Amino acid sequence: MSSAIDGLKPEGVWRYFAEISRIPRCSKHEAAISKHVLATARNLGLEAEADSVGNVVARKPASPGKESARRLCLQGHLDMVCEKLAGSPHDFSKDPIELVRRESVLTANGTTLGADNGIAVATCLAIMADKGLEHGPLEFLFTIDEETGLTGANSLQPGFVESRILINLDSEEEGTLYVGCAGGRDTTGSWKIAAEPAPADSVPLRIKVQGLRGGHSGLEIDKGRGNALKILARTLTLLTRNGARLAVIQGGNKHNAIPREAEATVWIPRKKLEEATAAIMETARTIGRELSSVEPDLKIVSEPAQKARRGKVLKRPLQKKLLQTLTALPHGVIKMSADIPELVETSTNLAVVRTEQKEIRVVTSQRSSVASEIEEISEVVRTVFEMGGASAASSDGYPGWKPDMDSQILRTARETYQSLYGKEPEVKAIHAGLECGIIGEKYPGMDMVSFGPTLEGVHTPDERIYVDTVERYWAFLLAILKRVR
Repeated sequence: MSSAIDGLKPEGVWRYFAEISRIPRCSKHEAAISKHVLATARNLGLEAEADSVGNVVARKPASPGKESARRLCLQGHLDMVCEKLAGSPHDFSKDPIELVRRESVLTANGTTLGADNGIAVATCLAIMADKGLEHGPLEFLFTIDEETGLTGANSLQPGFVESRILINLDSEEEGTLYVGCAGGRDTTGSWKIAAEPAPADSVPLRIKVQGLRGGHSGLEIDKGRGNALKILARTLTLLTRNGARLAVIQGGNKHNAIPREAEATVWIPRKKLEEATAAIMETARTIGRELSSVEPDLKIVSEPAQKARRGKVLKRPLQKKLLQTLTALPHGVIKMSADIPELVETSTNLAVVRTEQKEIRVVTSQRSSVASEIEEISEVVRTVFEMGGASAASSDGYPGWKPDMDSQILRTARETYQSLYGKEPEVKAIHAGLECGIIGEKYPGMDMVSFGPTLEGVHTPDERIYVDTVERYWAFLLAILKRVR
């Protein structure tokens, strides 16, 4: 593992990144990384504490001559999205992430890399450890479960963070300062299983949608990428013309990821098996042509299946309602911002389908930088579920972060970037959930900005970080710390 980071700068950041890559830290399973960060801070002689859920805060005194500067907090989250390629033997509960260097990028072997947001954790640890830096009083806030529930940020208590300036290190485009983000919520629909024996003289067939790029349901929702669940529902609907009866449907893994893979087991009348197989192949060609420029590796394949659910299939009314609902559920961009060029304002993601023992569950997620639009699109999704006979419910969600173009830390960051690199950084809002929205509610008046090095393919096994941007991001951050007064 260490060979992948040999020679990379800044050395401290990459050393800590390799270190935490050996520690399991899937969302909702951050106990080990939380304890590690807490122990590291204390071993460095810093004041540090953890709260009841596992968030950690550490404090580093100012360097000589900077004692009067305002206290500033650097913040990132401890958890990572755990996704892997189909067939990968990787066990996220115990196996280290295998780092792979490919020229200008660092990636992982068949899994997510965890640079989202491990690079922030590594950055903070490197700053904590470096006694030669110039800065005012610093806090370091490490939150848990950002990716699946924002649990850590939601659990923050008054006084846990003392700073009133915060730099969030969870953005993914070097040279860009983020000053706002979308809020969001999940909407789930469920049906009770109603099953019956598979028709006589029918055979089980497994259908798989594979090879899609997937991606972050906020950052990549406007890229026109294929949704494995939408493609599978379209395929299954066509197969019902051949008498297909659905037994099991599964797909997607995370509410905040565009599903890359999905599969279903259907029972096909034996006399129509050849016709159904041909229909699947034709559907694959048709959808492949539609998505050829964005999904060149799309595959829809079929293979004989073991008897599913002991030869049980969904009753026809449930099958019809389920497939109609999956077809009707909106997915993708709903509205672009009229105020900020190229910013998605509102979107929805058809994320996960699970056939469980007693029910079928479908999870969707909605995002918007406008609170009323989250309400509207969530209501649309609930209505589709209810028209399809499902029980529907929406989560409480999380707030957005309204841009403050007069922010003092934004002004400092812009001036610093200009002085370092001779050009203005871009200033944007992002169509994704950052913890800044919640932190701003928990600590009113918090002055915030977000930035980071360049990452691509986050939330997928294609996740990668561009190593040269880490050097620029590091230099930029240290220069800001010097300027804060």
